[in-house]
Amino acid sequence: MVSRRLSTLWPDLSGRNVLGFGFCGPYLEPYQASANRIVLAMPSGQGALAHKGKRGVITCLTEENLLPFANNTFDTVLCVHGVEETPNLRDLMSELWRVCRPEGHVVIIASNRGGLWARSDRSPFGAGRPFSRSQMRSAMREVGFHPTIWSGALYAPPLKSFAKSGILRGSERFGETVWPGFSGLILVEGIKRLYIEPHQGEKAKSLVAIPRFGGSPIANRTPSTHRDFKG
Repeated sequence: MVSRRLSTLWPDLSGRNVLGFGFCGPYLEPYQASANRIVLAMPSGQGALAHKGKRGVITCLTEENLLPFANNTFDTVLCVHGVEETPNLRDLMSELWRVCRPEGHVVIIASNRGGLWARSDRSPFGAGRPFSRSQMRSAMREVGFHPTIWSGALYAPPLKSFAKSGILRGSERFGETVWPGFSGLILVEGIKRLYIEPHQGEKAKSLVAIPRFGGSPIANRTPSTHRDFKG
């Protein structure tokens, strides 16, 4: 169900350099043939599993606040099982921002505070801290990511009796239409921006350009509105 949503957002990653932080191997496997490079960075607290790509082993074990990559290395960043258990969310988000190129895209997948999967000890998404949309939006905007697209996945309860494909598909359609805030997971795409945007309700003229790594300030721009993507 998560891959279905991700493929809607990322139908093609041809020629891109992609970073997966957390546990992203299964989600990025469909892009192995087309992407220029995929690197899987797994936090030391979780441990690493070896994954092979077209250039050999693509997995590395790293500290989440010291990613071993140069600034602006990746066009696209995916974070799964990364934000829920980090001891310092801002440090992690800042590192993901640093290694993403300007105007590059990040997708964060996290447990939904309002869903059932965050309440189940049997679920891999039941450990650590769940997030609401407003909490995730604040965490992203604090470091310079501008959230643009939101979605949800896993509307069925985390029970084996609901694991059949037909039931899962029906639950997804029902949840997306009737109860979108009840998803087990939230998915959000953000864009790396080199300037600070005003929060909702503030006037665009109050925007202040703040360069992150030197250079001249970037011209003011009116912030774009949020939108949902559907699979």
